[in-house]
Amino acid sequence: MLSKYHWWRDAVIYQVYVRSFLDSTGDGVGDLAGVRAGLPYLKKLGVDGIWLSPFYPSPQHDHGYDVADYRDVDPLFGDLAEFDLLMAAARRLGIKVLLDIVPNHCSSEHPWFREALAAAPGSPARARFHFAAGRGPDGSEPPNNWHAMFGGPAWTRVDDGQWYLHMFTPEQPDWNWRNPEIPDEFDRVLRFWLDRGVDGFRIDVAAGLYKHPGLPDSDDPEADARTRDSVNPLAWNQPEVHEVWRRWRSICDEYADRDGRERLLVGEVSVPTAREHALYVRPDELHQAFFFDLLGAPWDADAFRKVISEAMQDIAGTGSTVTWVLNNHDQVRTVTRYGEPAPEGSGLGAARARAAALLMLALPGAAYIYQGEELGLPEVVDLPDDVLTDPIFRRTGSRARIRDGCRVPLPWSGQASPFGFTSGAEGAKPWLPQPDYFAEYATDRALADTRSFWHLYRDGLQLRSSLPQLGEGTLDWLDAPPGVLAFARGDGLVCAVNFGTAGAPAPVPGTPLLSSGPCPPGVLPGATAAWWLTDL
Repeated sequence: MLSKYHWWRDAVIYQVYVRSFLDSTGDGVGDLAGVRAGLPYLKKLGVDGIWLSPFYPSPQHDHGYDVADYRDVDPLFGDLAEFDLLMAAARRLGIKVLLDIVPNHCSSEHPWFREALAAAPGSPARARFHFAAGRGPDGSEPPNNWHAMFGGPAWTRVDDGQWYLHMFTPEQPDWNWRNPEIPDEFDRVLRFWLDRGVDGFRIDVAAGLYKHPGLPDSDDPEADARTRDSVNPLAWNQPEVHEVWRRWRSICDEYADRDGRERLLVGEVSVPTAREHALYVRPDELHQAFFFDLLGAPWDADAFRKVISEAMQDIAGTGSTVTWVLNNHDQVRTVTRYGEPAPEGSGLGAARARAAALLMLALPGAAYIYQGEELGLPEVVDLPDDVLTDPIFRRTGSRARIRDGCRVPLPWSGQASPFGFTSGAEGAKPWLPQPDYFAEYATDRALADTRSFWHLYRDGLQLRSSLPQLGEGTLDWLDAPPGVLAFARGDGLVCAVNFGTAGAPAPVPGTPLLSSGPCPPGVLPGATAAWWLTDL
């Protein structure tokens, strides 16, 4: 029988980018054994669960988001036995485990795609993907004008003259979800991992899967590449995708009905409005979907209030809870993002990132933390061209919106790279170089300094788990000076954030319960957030 408590509704999940978390073998790449070794650290931080980036067999053209086998572990990261050890260790510590599943596309080395390349046009093997004849007198032009999100045409021609669709890179052919073999196969994939005990799935490109059946030309074919987002309405957010999430939800509910343990589906849903976002989290579809509008909002009180209000109105109105996020493996880290255009070394970006963290943890719903966020890591913006691995850079030659800078391996200890990230022979190098200044952010130093980002996150998570006013529920906006957001949660908890640089009157008297920086009674300094308990 299902518990009345739905753990996912106000959970705090820590995103583990496996290859950059902790390396147990000395090859410079993080692995599942490293994740297992880091679980006590995450337990101490106070998170409810972890989301693991793809660790499946893959040629790693897009760091595992090009999956060659959905039911195994790449030797780079370990094996199924190690995965089982990780699951057992997480279960002992009470930490939920979510896997990253990639249903929009696979690797060009997936057996089914290799079979398609070897088969003839019109064959059942090709029908699993989007193969089509080209345009022009000799079929030398792509079937339509779509561009891939990572740059260049969304079509690649094969030896017999046909073209296949890939909305990211040529090494990531898109599945044809109108072919019944594809949903059946993913049912089997879900059950394989659910049978191994996972607590749910983060779904990559959850607004994808189905394409417009006619594959017509787009009015703005370069929109996806220009924005690095799912903008082309012919390739994303097709109505049929909702049937997939109903099907997956029924599978997860089947497992939950057996043992009372709910399995979570959380989607990477990039759609134009909160109202469209809400369609994905209706009661029989995904449990949750990341609300990226907060991540994308500029550091501005009015902008934050607008996106929070829209989310609470449109998404919470479905019966789901909002899934808040400020950082992830695809975005510039908040310390850097919020610091621009302030002069380097001003500390403004760090102060704003700390304030945003307290704001997020005070909002109703669930929250996701990206590894290193709790250390206050900045974006590494000066990686040399010859070490960059992002396919965006490889395909476009441009550094605009590349993602390597937020994926640099974590610093754990010491004064020099590899900062405890990798073990083994002296001189072992992380897969991306760590800058010297990472010594300031190493985990051992953060744990020893009560003023660090780590302690702010840990204290916020402890209060969030102990105070009934936080977590799931509603919020009420309070009157506040210009540039300040203030709201009440439940019975007497107030959160306020000063988006300006000058101090402002605090919304309530007294010393804060928790603040992101020094906060004397009666004053809310600039770029500061605070929580109070009061008799409102």
